[in-house]
Amino acid sequence: MFKKFLWFIFVLFLLGIIVIGVFLGYLYNSTKFDADKIIYYNPPLTTQFFDRNKKLVANIFDKENRLYVKFDEIPGRVIETLIATEDTSFFEHHGYNLTAIFRALIKDIKAGKKVEGASTITQQLVKMLYLNREKKIKRKIKELFIAVKVEQTLSKNKILEIYLNQVYLGHGYYGIKTASQGYFHKKLNELTLKEIAMLIALPKAPSFYDPTKHYNQNIARANIILKRIYSLGWINKEEYENSVFEKPKVYNTTLTRNKAPYIIDIALKQLIKEYPDIKNGGYKVTLSIDLSTQKIAQKSLKWGYERLTNKYKLDNPTLNGTMITIDSRNGDILSAVGGVDYKKSNFNRIIQSKRSVGSAIKPFVYQIALNLGYNPASKIPDISRTYKIKSDKPNEDKFWKPKNYEKDTLGFITLRMALVHSRNLATINLTSLIGLDTIINGLYKFGFDKVPENMSIVLGSFGVTPLKMAEEYTLFSNYGKKVKPRLILSLENTKKGLFVTYKKKYDEIIPPYQAYLMIDILRDVVKKGTGRNARMKEIEVAGKTGTTNNFRDGWWCGFTPDTTTIIWYGNDDNTPLGKRMTGGRVSAPVFKYFYTEFLKIHPERKRTFDKPKGVKTFIIDGKKELFTKISPPPKREVNIPIF
Repeated sequence: MFKKFLWFIFVLFLLGIIVIGVFLGYLYNSTKFDADKIIYYNPPLTTQFFDRNKKLVANIFDKENRLYVKFDEIPGRVIETLIATEDTSFFEHHGYNLTAIFRALIKDIKAGKKVEGASTITQQLVKMLYLNREKKIKRKIKELFIAVKVEQTLSKNKILEIYLNQVYLGHGYYGIKTASQGYFHKKLNELTLKEIAMLIALPKAPSFYDPTKHYNQNIARANIILKRIYSLGWINKEEYENSVFEKPKVYNTTLTRNKAPYIIDIALKQLIKEYPDIKNGGYKVTLSIDLSTQKIAQKSLKWGYERLTNKYKLDNPTLNGTMITIDSRNGDILSAVGGVDYKKSNFNRIIQSKRSVGSAIKPFVYQIALNLGYNPASKIPDISRTYKIKSDKPNEDKFWKPKNYEKDTLGFITLRMALVHSRNLATINLTSLIGLDTIINGLYKFGFDKVPENMSIVLGSFGVTPLKMAEEYTLFSNYGKKVKPRLILSLENTKKGLFVTYKKKYDEIIPPYQAYLMIDILRDVVKKGTGRNARMKEIEVAGKTGTTNNFRDGWWCGFTPDTTTIIWYGNDDNTPLGKRMTGGRVSAPVFKYFYTEFLKIHPERKRTFDKPKGVKTFIIDGKKELFTKISPPPKREVNIPIF
């Protein structure tokens, strides 16, 4: 009987062993997917945007702010500090440490609670990436199996690389490189021993040891870590003592560190079509902007806003503005500000706001006339006319009687004078002489789109974004070559082996000598016309004001010999700014303010306009005037050619 009982116990024991073996085998095989998550580690990575001088503009990410660093780029001190703190025998074990497990178990039993952990760095890595956090023996066994698989597949160096990129170090920072730049604004190889210890102190309790919130707690733990390294003999006494008393500066900056949010919005909108993973793919994007110029633009736009609210007492809560500056030669956007305060309104007026441009459209109308053979000295009538606007309904025709801003008429005046003083009636009469269809076709040729088919377009009754206006004005500032604005210079992703450069794009619309005729007229707009508030001694300036009905929009579209700047102010709800709030009064002074500061940091910018070949001079009515083979002197007896 006793033998049968023993046999029964043996069978049960054998079956138990088999069941446990099958169960463990099942668990081992079921860990393949989880192990692969570590073995084929592919975390979401932060995309970084830099300005043209390689200065950081912003970090952009979806959920996890992580800058990846390869093992070879991690300083030895970082590795030593981590191992000394978390797993001194890391290079000796195979994913688990039995000695540490038994030691921790004995201490836990004596204390009656869990007082010491025994996880290796590999096991900690498994916990980071193993989503199931339930505290069951089954999970513990699986973690052990995964750790063993990882150790069998990956090198120790690779495991450390993944750990130091995956580990959460508080304040929204994932990975050692991210935390280094975030907390200390330093590269890893620039960190002091104390700063390294402060970072390695974080994995134990990232929130509690966050140095931006609990500096003293972090310092205290860092000193314990330093003492541990010293006790191992990995640093000498002098290094230890110097480090213990060090108090590094910690920065409490935003995660994105976004210095130009409107710019980044434009860049993301452009890139996400081609690169859907732009926010988590770890790209490095070089932008055309210059951060120093961007800061001046932000300051200038705010200065203009405060000037309107303080000097002119404009108190509409929807009052706002926008400003963009591009390099006329290649289209590079040097600065762009889509609103006075991004925190209050992230509506990006640079690309999202189509506002009527008013008289800022007139240079294009007059350029069409010049291209048809008119000359700056050609006379056009500045007289009042009434236009009948037909209606589809009988007896409901309306009449339009446009007026000059000055509410007077001057009779016959030169084309130059008409544009310099922004005479509405002269512009409309010029359009009547040329033909509205010709003007519309010319505007389409210049690149405008969706142009309404009515006479009011020559007074700028249709909407255009500031970005588009910047592009269009390069027709003049770049001597007949219209340049496409370029924000992105290059994009790279080393992980994907990707490097893309974005070349400048331009269209040759008119000959340089024809464009120069308009440059010269628009210089007079600044010298003695509606753009006088943009006049500067330091540099030649040309441009045109734009004011819409009831003073709803105030534009200044100005340019220097190598840059183009568009400025707009108005109310977002499209209500009037106020009486006499013209583009020359509202926006032109901001141009002068901006360029005064801009030239201080960029004294190399070109100061005078070049006169291209093909432009000649003649005297008419006792004054010098320009002509070209396309725009010859008008046929009048007083013309005296000069060769």
